[in-house]
Parts: sequence; structure tokens; C-alpha cells
Amino acid sequence: MPDQPVAAITGAASGIGRALAVFYAKRGIRSVVGTYPGDPHDPEQTARLVGENGGTCVIQELDVRQTTSVEAFAQRAISAFGRLDYMIANAGILRHAPVTDLSDERWTDMMEVDLTGVLRTLRAGASRISSGGAMVAISSIAGGVYGWEEHAHYAAAKAGVLGLVRSLAVELAPGGVRVNAIIPGLIETPQSLDPVNSLGPDGLRRAGQDIPWGRVGRPEEVASVIAFLTSQDANYVTGQAIVVDGGLTVKMRS
Repeated sequence: MPDQPVAAITGAASGIGRALAVFYAKRGIRSVVGTYPGDPHDPEQTARLVGENGGTCVIQELDVRQTTSVEAFAQRAISAFGRLDYMIANAGILRHAPVTDLSDERWTDMMEVDLTGVLRTLRAGASRISSGGAMVAISSIAGGVYGWEEHAHYAAAKAGVLGLVRSLAVELAPGGVRVNAIIPGLIETPQSLDPVNSLGPDGLRRAGQDIPWGRVGRPEEVASVIAFLTSQDANYVTGQAIVVDGGLTVKMRS
């Protein structure tokens, strides 16, 4: 229906992006599912889950390192549904690299996706979303709150996302567009389950024991907070970074 809101979600073939597309489907919000061609996860699975939950989506290949690709992704919302209300910058990569092995090339690759890719995504949304719309970028507990050894490039990019969001919130507020960030803690996603570049299953299980809530988070639990930030229930919330971590960052170490 023409009056149903439309969300464009980068990195929606799995994890938080997929969970958000499904969450939106349950609430009658249509979506553009952004997927990187090299991603091993199947965006058709996202589309199937969206359909099973009464929603509608279209799949759009997307490389956030390329401005033309990001612009085509945002424009797909207009061509498919006639509008764009919410832009979610969720696409990201995670790579392990001790600083002594952190070449200029590896640093640049990370920034191109996890920081400049977020800029490209929010910029594309800003030129298409009208008053009443909202954008959310995904930061991380690494960089957004804590440091993370042997992941300096990742943490730096995620910290940069927060500055970007705050600045765009001020810039876009006169036009009625809100911009916020989510800082996920330890969430069980394909990225965090990677034992080479992240904690892996065993590491997540051990880390969960130190979280006040007693476990690591689920993608759906992050998706629901993103959906809140894009809803009218958060109409007076902009320029903020909400931590979704089960209490990890407020726990006093024994």
C-alpha cells in the first residue's frame, strides 16, 4: 500500500539486518534488502521470512564502497515503493589485525566499509527521506565503548560512526529527519561466530557468562531497538547512541 513506510537496510542477508527486515514485516513496513554479492548468506532467505511474516521486500545488490551502488540502492526504494522513510546503515566487516600487521591497505579497506560506507548510506538517505523519517547507523561496543586489542581499525571506524551520527543529527534536524546510532554488545551473529576474526562460538559462550543478563544477545533484540528509533515513539530522540548489551558495560568488575 502506498501509505506503508519503507525502510532500506544494508547488510540484510543475515544477522541484525535480516532480523530487522522481519521485524518490520510484522509491522507492515516494506523494505529494500541490501546484500553484498560476495556475502555467503542468501538474501532470498530474508525475503522468504519477510513474506512468511506478512511483509513485502525487494532485494538489491549493494557494495557500500561504491557511491553509485549506494545511490542505486536508495533509489530502489523509490522505484519499487514510491518512497523512502527509514535508512539503516548496518553493513560492516570485521577483521583481526595486530597493529604491527595493520597495513595501510587493511586500514583503508576497513574504513571504506565500516565508516565511509556508513557515510555513503546516510548521505543517500538524507537526499531522499522527507520530514518525519529517520536513519540509524550500527556502531559497536568495540570502539563505541571499549577498545579491542588487535582490532584497532574496526574500533576506530565504529567510534567514527558515532561522531558522524551526532553531526548529521544536528544538520538534518531542521528538515525533520532524525539520526541515531545503536551500539550492540555481544550479539550472536554470523560475524561474531567467526572464530578467526571475532570470538567464535566458544568465545561467545564464555563471554556470555560475564554479562549481567546471563547470555549474549540475539539479533532480534537489537532489531527491536532500531525499529523503536525509526518509529514515531522516538520522535524527540536524535543524535543518540543506545547501547544494547544486556548490562555488560555497566557491570562492575570483581
